[in-house]
Amino acid sequence: MANISFRTTLSAGASESACEFLSVKTGLSKARVKDAMNKGAVWLKRKNGKAKRLRRASAPLAEGDRVEMYYDGELLSLRPPEAHCLSDQKHYTVWFKPAGLLAQGTRYGDHCSLMRQAELHFRSSREIFLVHRLDREASGLMVLAHSKDAAAKLSALFQKNLAIKKYRVEVLGNLGEKGPRGTIELPLYGKASFTEYAVIAYNAAANTSVVDVIIKTGRLHQIRRHFEMIGFPVMGDPKYGTGNKNTDGMKLSAVSLRFTCPFLKREVQYALS
Repeated sequence: MANISFRTTLSAGASESACEFLSVKTGLSKARVKDAMNKGAVWLKRKNGKAKRLRRASAPLAEGDRVEMYYDGELLSLRPPEAHCLSDQKHYTVWFKPAGLLAQGTRYGDHCSLMRQAELHFRSSREIFLVHRLDREASGLMVLAHSKDAAAKLSALFQKNLAIKKYRVEVLGNLGEKGPRGTIELPLYGKASFTEYAVIAYNAAANTSVVDVIIKTGRLHQIRRHFEMIGFPVMGDPKYGTGNKNTDGMKLSAVSLRFTCPFLKREVQYALS
């Protein structure tokens, strides 16, 4: 099934339900439309409102409604890996995000995202706010907030680098030859960027090093880009580096988080066992 993008603003109310309307306009079966709606590929913008995902197949459409559908059959057929809630602090939850899962959805859907899995986990009884990001290819710990107040307070910690995130990374080459510890101070996107690392082990047979990493700045793909820039690319990285590709996925995981909880007023730490 080819990709379909459909957008229209209704000049008059539709007599059919949203599902029936889209089925007629796109030529897709009602079953396919319902599946796309359930997986977040349909959007509705009402007068003076924001565009929101429309999931209810029976929803009526009114004059002035802006309806959009972004249908990618291949994407919608994907079965995402499952995230796990590791700690519930009411104001926020800490999750393990597996590799291959997005942090949040796109206009083409959100069923392959942590945020949607959290919504389903709580049966939509809690608001879900993204506090920080983790690359789709990476695995590890992520924090989701459950109110605007919690989101603002926790996001500030991450933006000000007051949340200490430790990553376990496998890179190509013997990084220990440069010393057991180091700091990569190379600008990214025209901004100062700092990555600290400690070499944990070296596998001579595979010619790979395992390192613990703490980043002092939060640039896009910082760890991946920094290690590629010094000649030790992350194993399995599909975008950066040469000679580091594999079939096991990217070897980068966020293994611990430490910050002062704005609600408990004390330091908390979460770590993968």
